[in-house]
Amino acid sequence: MDKSKLEKTVESIVGNAIVKEVMSLELAVGLIKKVEEKAKESDMRVVIAVSDASGRPIAVHCMDGAYYGSFDVALNKTYTSTAFQMSTAKLSRLCQPGQDLYGLQFSNEGKVMILGGGEPLMVGDTMIGAIGVSGGSAVEDTDLAAYGKSILKEVIACL
Repeated sequence: MDKSKLEKTVESIVGNAIVKEVMSLELAVGLIKKVEEKAKESDMRVVIAVSDASGRPIAVHCMDGAYYGSFDVALNKTYTSTAFQMSTAKLSRLCQPGQDLYGLQFSNEGKVMILGGGEPLMVGDTMIGAIGVSGGSAVEDTDLAAYGKSILKEVIACL
């Protein structure tokens, strides 16, 4: 392999592995505000939580009229997405009766949430946190969380 190809390969690997971005309060609130705007477009009232990569909450917003119970659900979706490094919608399918991970939802002191609406937040190959949305249907929560995940880079660029 020539030197140029080797340098490009190393840059590709290292560039995706080393991330300077962390889940700051400013980033978490910026992301939440964008998801709130999207929820308002659909006349939804949800709770949106963002955690860091360890699952520790950074910010939680409860929209006016959101269900009280959605607070813990949104937080647990961020915990689950960081703990298992996948969306809660995907984990939900893996935890159905007869599937390999059935029963996992009863672990971790009840904090594992297998309802859609939790997404890990990635920069390159590094997870910097997670977003959890609760208050709509499973599909609505999943769509809002996926939207938050999809605009992460845009929000970072605006900081």
